[in-house]
Amino acid sequence: MEKFSHKSNAGHAVVADAFESVTCPACGLLCDDLAIRRNADGSLKVLAKGCAKSINFFERAITQTNPRFNGKNVTLDAAITEACDILRHARQPLIGGLSTDVQGMRAIMSLADQTGATLDHMNSAANIRNTLVVQNSGWQVTTLTEVRNRVDLLVIIGTDIVNTFPRFFERHVWNSESMFGQDTSERQVVYLGGRNLDTQAGISPKGVKPQVLACDHQHLPEVATALRALVGGKEIMAQEVAGISIADLKSLAVRLQNAKYSVIAWAAATLDFPHAELAIQNITGVIAKLNETTRSSGLPLAGNDADISANQVSTWITGYPVRNSYKRGYPEYDPYHFNASELLGQDETDALLWISTFNPDRLPPTTETPTIVIGHPDMKFSSEPDVFIPVGIPGVDHKATLFRSDNVVSLPLAKLRDTSLPSLAEVLIALATRLRGSAHVA
Repeated sequence: MEKFSHKSNAGHAVVADAFESVTCPACGLLCDDLAIRRNADGSLKVLAKGCAKSINFFERAITQTNPRFNGKNVTLDAAITEACDILRHARQPLIGGLSTDVQGMRAIMSLADQTGATLDHMNSAANIRNTLVVQNSGWQVTTLTEVRNRVDLLVIIGTDIVNTFPRFFERHVWNSESMFGQDTSERQVVYLGGRNLDTQAGISPKGVKPQVLACDHQHLPEVATALRALVGGKEIMAQEVAGISIADLKSLAVRLQNAKYSVIAWAAATLDFPHAELAIQNITGVIAKLNETTRSSGLPLAGNDADISANQVSTWITGYPVRNSYKRGYPEYDPYHFNASELLGQDETDALLWISTFNPDRLPPTTETPTIVIGHPDMKFSSEPDVFIPVGIPGVDHKATLFRSDNVVSLPLAKLRDTSLPSLAEVLIALATRLRGSAHVA
């Protein structure tokens, strides 16, 4: 990231700083080409390469806020003391949310080990759909860089992508250059599943519209099963599946077989129906069959709210992704029993520590359980938690590291302004130190 002076058109110096090549954590793409200006009052302005999500993230007004206990302003030290008291008396603490950077997640893992806590990310319900497939049968997936440089046929399952990852097509499909001299404007795009999708971004630079094969989300498992059968050379004795003609699915199967490097993309968060993992497993089955004769890869899009980073840190420390738990004194993994919603709903936890440092709108669930919230300073609650500790925003108030949507690339986040807010890691280290100095009720 480069910092440079900003001048007005008249050539006069402006009391502001600007930064180039800024990484944006507003979605899992982690676009790293933004230009940001810091104004004299500390507010930020996106100058170039922004999208609606990045503008909302960086240009949110600065909120001056204090730690609170029972809704009343207190010092940071007092708030840590009160949070320590809740955790010290908890027998089955739950740490939820988990939306933070790599350094913050490392501190969470250490605190969970110390307190015997259970861990669950706010996006786990979606991410588990992918995890179950990997654990059951494995998969062949690619990276955003490979998509950018190699894809010639992109099939998108059940999403338009851009509502969640606004610059995906701009940066990775219709990019002007590729490593191997490919004319990227010749790439083909197919939307399979979903209704009322925004397919405008799928129109090529030459004006070629994408093919759209629409169906309701809940019918994607049978559509994916049919496509898998057709790619495998099997005949289907039917005219249509979920409103999509078998002739169109056959045509798509042939296009996939003839492609030099096809990519099938999906976002597990949009596949919100019972047993969605079966649809994903059939998608990965299509990919496996295609690789017998050509090149094909999957692209599971995720990374929002730092869910990929949370899973990466958890896996390298414990061997398990979240949902996992230290309540027996060692790490365990169970995607069903360690579901935060179920634990709270069945009163199987007696303290909730909710972490959300990127998005102030991701609030803790409503619960009677004693609750500590550590997160974005602009969080506003309909029901005040017992303790609220505002912390700095990674990539704005302090340096950080995040993993990108494709799970293999980590990118640095910059510090763009000075605030008095501590980082999450600093607060959790102080909390852990305070806990070590007192007896924990087992």
